[in-house]
Amino acid sequence: MELDEKKMAVIFKAFGDENRIRILQLLGSGEKCACKLLEEMNISQPTLSHHMKILCDSGVVEGRREGKWMHYSICPAGSDAAVKYLKILTNVTCRDTDEPCCEE
Repeated sequence: MELDEKKMAVIFKAFGDENRIRILQLLGSGEKCACKLLEEMNISQPTLSHHMKILCDSGVVEGRREGKWMHYSICPAGSDAAVKYLKILTNVTCRDTDEPCCEE
């Protein structure tokens, strides 16, 4: 996977707020209507919309419209990309080589 710093920043920004973390936890049990998220979060609709835009822009969450309501769920491809980027960023290697820094 090629490093795309801008995409990585968008993804990790989505994880950088406690409200968005709570939304992700709620979506972990399956798709939720925005009305259910509003009930659970105790935040205003504009605030929820702001957080959902950031989560959807990251690709980790996807939304679909049903009537006047939006339904949100975790996007498996976006989740996989976030995990892969985190692994790439936290893989410790020696400079100028792909070998681990320390041998055991």
